[in-house]
Amino acid sequence: MANTASSAAVNSKPQVLKESYGARCKKDFFINWKLYLIFLPILAFYIIFSYIPMYGAMIAFKNFSPQYGIWGSHWANFYGLEHFVDFFTSPDFGRILSNTLTISFSTLIFGFPAPIILALMLNEVKHSIFKRTIQTITYMPHFVSLVVVCGIIKNFVADTGLITSLLSSVGLVEKTDLLGKKELFVPIYVITGIWQEIGWGSIIYLAALSGINMDLYEAASIDGAGRWRQLFAVTLPGIMPTIVIMLILRVGHIMGVGFEKIILLYNPLTYETADVISSYVYRRGLMEFNFSYSSAVGLFNSVINYALIIFTNWFSRRAGESSIW
Repeated sequence: MANTASSAAVNSKPQVLKESYGARCKKDFFINWKLYLIFLPILAFYIIFSYIPMYGAMIAFKNFSPQYGIWGSHWANFYGLEHFVDFFTSPDFGRILSNTLTISFSTLIFGFPAPIILALMLNEVKHSIFKRTIQTITYMPHFVSLVVVCGIIKNFVADTGLITSLLSSVGLVEKTDLLGKKELFVPIYVITGIWQEIGWGSIIYLAALSGINMDLYEAASIDGAGRWRQLFAVTLPGIMPTIVIMLILRVGHIMGVGFEKIILLYNPLTYETADVISSYVYRRGLMEFNFSYSSAVGLFNSVINYALIIFTNWFSRRAGESSIW
């Protein structure tokens, strides 16, 4: 009887109903409406410049003509896949894909660790004035216009340029325009990219380093760990989530080598190693007015980038590290 009475008492308690998702969102909106108001311009930016233009991707499956517009233009052959087939069977496909992957992986291998190394080195500097000076010097190239940067690069690697003169004096290169040599385009592109972005990229890692608990360093020091051992036991594990997130985002842009710097630096002598998908799209679309073909190439590029970021995030999550979602 006692058990029955206690069971009845438990069953008689009022049931707490879970709030619906819509109700939780409404409550959160009224509590944090100022934050949503701040976020509104960002949302509008992505809707206007990222989502609405996706409607125009339809021309990749049509023989687009400005005279008839997107809807009025006829569908391409092979169920709309004519331009994709033309691109995959083009003699340019293998060359520009190989160039894109070569430049992207070279930038990833050499360029991605560079800001991390700089941040770790600056983290060890105790002299504040010297540290701020180095930070300012390394930040500056990021804020210089890319056109100006490419002009500086061209002057430095010209046949009478500073870099060419230094390298030729030690017998590493001939005294000629280095950008005219196809085998040197990728090294020049990668090295100058590191020089331009190493300081700016180190900011996020310096911020992550500042969030590491100093008690961990004291405990490691008491255990007899030197600075080198503390680097691998405390510092790197402390910023590893940030490194993983940045790596995922970087892998998502492997196929997205920016065309601006490529176009400003390459020339017909270096097309063989410098021409990438983005510059190819620019040349075929805006210079040759082949809008449908260039849209198909650009859409292929975007799909590959999307697949890469999904796979990298999945792999990172399965490996037990941080992930974006």
